[in-house]
Amino acid sequence: MNDWAVFGTRTDNRETDVWRKLGRVTDPELDESVTDMGFVTDVELGEDGSVAIAFRLPTYWCSPNFAYMMGEDMRTAVLELEWVRSASVTLGEHMYVDAINAGVNSGRRFSEAMGAEATGDLDELRRTFELKAFQWRQEVLLSHLLKAGQTPEALVALTVGGLYGWETTIDTHRLVSRYLDRRHVPASFNDASLAFIDADGKPLRPETLNDYLRSIRRIRTNAEFNGALCRGLLAERYNFDPLAPAPATSGSCRTSV
Repeated sequence: MNDWAVFGTRTDNRETDVWRKLGRVTDPELDESVTDMGFVTDVELGEDGSVAIAFRLPTYWCSPNFAYMMGEDMRTAVLELEWVRSASVTLGEHMYVDAINAGVNSGRRFSEAMGAEATGDLDELRRTFELKAFQWRQEVLLSHLLKAGQTPEALVALTVGGLYGWETTIDTHRLVSRYLDRRHVPASFNDASLAFIDADGKPLRPETLNDYLRSIRRIRTNAEFNGALCRGLLAERYNFDPLAPAPATSGSCRTSV
């Protein structure tokens, strides 16, 4: 059994597939990618189609709820790849590391894995933060479009299909794609659906749009502060420069043969 570091050198691009999937997994409280946050430290690929993922968190006492959700989401995302036969996730240096790792990798619910330490399952908490992510992404996109000269009246009447037509720049395309990735959270949609609704699925109103955006922006600002704090704590704990450029694959990747 030999291990070696790989940074995009395999011809089948399996490690690229894995990192792309992991890059879509977010810290639920921050709505930031676990790879961008520096949480994922290692990916090991096996010739038998196995994938082993290692991750870390800023402190020993980070919320086990969020740790469990991230572990579940990383494992689920990687298992979506056609060539993956099994996936395991290992959280390091955490007060509940044994319970979290055993529970996530056996597919058990949070309450089953944590026993008396659990205050319930994660469905309601996950829903809460998915709605927040929907609102934050919506606020960023709407603010961007307003700054570009669009009117509140035009925006609240816009359909999803019409929104695609406004992807005239790379930045707008990125913001639209990111927003639509969460548009289903309050309500299902198709091209004829309103592009912008509130967390209850109701249409937005042009006369109150700016107040609505200000209320969301205050919450998002707090999340951005927490994100910066997490990066600082992670850098201090593991002694690295959070501003240093990351490798092309966002981390190290070992392939076992």
